[in-house]
Amino acid sequence: MAISNTRTDKNEKTRKAIVKGGTRLFLRRGYANVSTRDVSKEVGITQPALYHYFADKEEIFLGVVQNLGSNFRKDLNKTLRNHKLDAEGQLMEIVTALKHPRPASIYELYNEAIAEMQKANAVKLDMLFKMYYLDPLGEFFSQNLVDMRSDLLPVEAAEVFLSSLRPIFGVHQNIGGLSITDEQRDRLILNCILYGLVKR
Repeated sequence: MAISNTRTDKNEKTRKAIVKGGTRLFLRRGYANVSTRDVSKEVGITQPALYHYFADKEEIFLGVVQNLGSNFRKDLNKTLRNHKLDAEGQLMEIVTALKHPRPASIYELYNEAIAEMQKANAVKLDMLFKMYYLDPLGEFFSQNLVDMRSDLLPVEAAEVFLSSLRPIFGVHQNIGGLSITDEQRDRLILNCILYGLVKR
């Protein structure tokens, strides 16, 4: 019995290491520029050993999205329970949760991967993305704190919001200039997303 538990623990540890290594690579390089060979090298195991845990790159990516999404959802739930924050304060916390530890937009990574995946895995990815990102963000937009447009459902607002965050993950221009902090820049971009670019 002890040998079986030790093997199970080792298998779980290796599986988590593969997901962690895959996470680093996918976030750094994007979906298309990562192979199972890259992931096995990152983790320090052979490629055949990797296939003992995951059938292919798509399965690794699904594990990555599940892990990142689970952590994001926990952070988001904490933010939604923080009644000291107004809607903008909550959104700033949400942006912070999306940025850490992600140097890339999860929405762009999702779209890149889903375009390349086999149909069955694309359906799984879509379900994970909805469960961990769109539905929880939809909860934010359905709160009384948010004065939502009547022609947009909360889950639609969540997707528009996620798709609008690209500048937060880096753009060519230093939006707001060089004299402001990253947090001030994020607030400026968030303000533009929420209220538009034109003075009213």
